Amino acid sequence: MSASGVLTWANALTLNRLLLCLPLYFLISSESWLWASICLFFAVVSDIFDGKVARKQGNTSPLGGFFDHATDALFVTTGCLALAQSELISFWLVWLIPIAFVQYSLDSRILSGHALRSSALGRANGIGYFVLVCSAVGSRLLEWTWLQSIIPMFSWALVASTVVSIADRLQATIRATRQQ
Repeated sequence: MSASGVLTWANALTLNRLLLCLPLYFLISSESWLWASICLFFAVVSDIFDGKVARKQGNTSPLGGFFDHATDALFVTTGCLALAQSELISFWLVWLIPIAFVQYSLDSRILSGHALRSSALGRANGIGYFVLVCSAVGSRLLEWTWLQSIIPMFSWALVASTVVSIADRLQATIRATRQQ
């Protein structure tokens, strides 16, 4: 792989996660919990290491960061779609995650070459989406009914925190616009 540009090892890891979106959807939809868990394992590992590899090799970039975050948003949205269609979580997240990501991207002015500007709540939500999908799949794999009963409440908590995050970012954008 090239040490510069888009052909980097970090982007290859992110691309692998992107390619797992469709299999994850079908594995959850078909209730293939073991294979869905394996898919999630590789996705989480790639998400942990893509940024570390980029930093270690000195090839971080706004485009790479955007690719990573966009892939994360698509991956968790795909997992949430399958879970919502199986009536395991609320459909609201399927809509709110992409809205929050688009707002995050536009607010960061990523199209102008700026780095993404994250918030503590946005980071927590991003982790929460992965935890939700992993917990829902894992609870089915392990047949942990106690965890299965918590998943819908957790999804509603993420709906609420995502709405708060969207509103907070919108309010900050309005304040910044007024100050200019």
